[in-house]
This record gives sequence, C-alpha cells and structure tokens, in this order.
Amino acid sequence: MEIIRVKDAAAGGKKAFEIIQQAMKDGIHTLGLATGSTPITLYQEMTNSDLDFSNMTSVNLDEYVGLGGEDKQSYRYFMNENLFNQKPFKETFVPNGKAEDLQAECQRYDDVIATHPIDIQILGIGRNGHIGFNEPGTPLDSKTSVVNLTESTIEANKRFFDKVEDVPTKAVSMGIGSILQGKKMVLMAYGEDKADAIKGMVDGPVTTHLPASALQNHADVVVIVDDAAASKL
Repeated sequence: MEIIRVKDAAAGGKKAFEIIQQAMKDGIHTLGLATGSTPITLYQEMTNSDLDFSNMTSVNLDEYVGLGGEDKQSYRYFMNENLFNQKPFKETFVPNGKAEDLQAECQRYDDVIATHPIDIQILGIGRNGHIGFNEPGTPLDSKTSVVNLTESTIEANKRFFDKVEDVPTKAVSMGIGSILQGKKMVLMAYGEDKADAIKGMVDGPVTTHLPASALQNHADVVVIVDDAAASKL
C-alpha cells in the first residue's frame, strides 16, 4: 500500500485526479466510481479539466434499493449531477435499485464488471471500515449482492435525507471480491472520524470485521489521507 498524505480534501482530489490523468494517458478504459462526500473534490477536478471522457466507461459501486435514477437521493442522480452531465462518458453503469428481480440484477452487474474490467477503482471508507456498502461481517470474496445497511451507515447517510426514516435500509453493492478485481485501488479518507478505520485497514489483521482490510491482499493500492485520517498510523 502506498500512503499519500495531503493537506485536505481539495488536495486529495487533485492527487487522485493526477493518478487518473496519467492512467488515461497510458491507455486505461474503465473507472470504478464511488459516491458520497469523499470523492466530490475528485469529481470537481475532473469536471474542471479539459480531459475528454467520451471514450471511457464507468462502473459505480452501489445504489440504494427502491430509488430510481430520477430520485434526487439516488446514486445515479448524484453521479449525473456531479460528473456525467458535465463530462459525458461512453458508457456509465450504476446498479438498478428498482429492478423487479434484485438477484438477477446482482448477477447482471457482476457480468458488467467481467465485461468491463475496472482499471482504477475509486473508494471511500466508512467509519466502520466498510467499502462500497460491504458492512462488517461481509465475506471477503463476496460478489455483487443486496445488502442490509447497518444503523451506523444509516446514521451517517441521514444528512442527505429530510429525516432518518427516509434513508433506505438496503442497497445493491459490488461485493468485496468484485471490487478487488479492479487493477488499481485509490482510496480516499478525510477527517478524524476515519482514523480508526484507516489504522485497521493499513496496520490491522485482514478480517471481515473491517472489510477494507481486504485491500491488504491487493497488489496495487493507493491511500490518500489528510493528517486527521492518518493520525493513528
């Protein structure tokens, strides 16, 4: 694991963008993308750049069950607003949270990942160490599945909703095994509340109790953190 320390989230977004920019020069085709507040500075760098993404494919980590792309709280809507509307990609994949057959949707999504191998996977990390929506206890070889969100994750996400009762309790998420198929991982974390998770991910044992620890088994991982998130390393 390569640890890159930055001043703040803005500097972290610039660093992640530099990695993507160089990789595109080297001929990559597919980005694995994440949602939430952590990657916003990266997406700002991408939208403000002169890079052309029209030959690129993106594959997103997850989507809430029950929300369609027109819903302002959906991750499809988030990606459109923060990136795709400004920088069109050739193809963009986000799980269908309103699929009638969610198990079939999970299989379809793993087929998408197999057909479009991810060159760089962008990740955040939850306070409990989750990546994607893979909560503690998730098998480290898991594939895309319907997951139940923990109380801590629902609590963390309630700031995006009018009230906590509106936060979905399930999501379709790439599994840990699905994520690790990506050729390069770029994980970003900012703030003191991520320090324990970063410490466990980098220095702790590989365990289902902290899903991000599975990244220790990957050959190419870059971790971009500010001083607060790195404070326990």
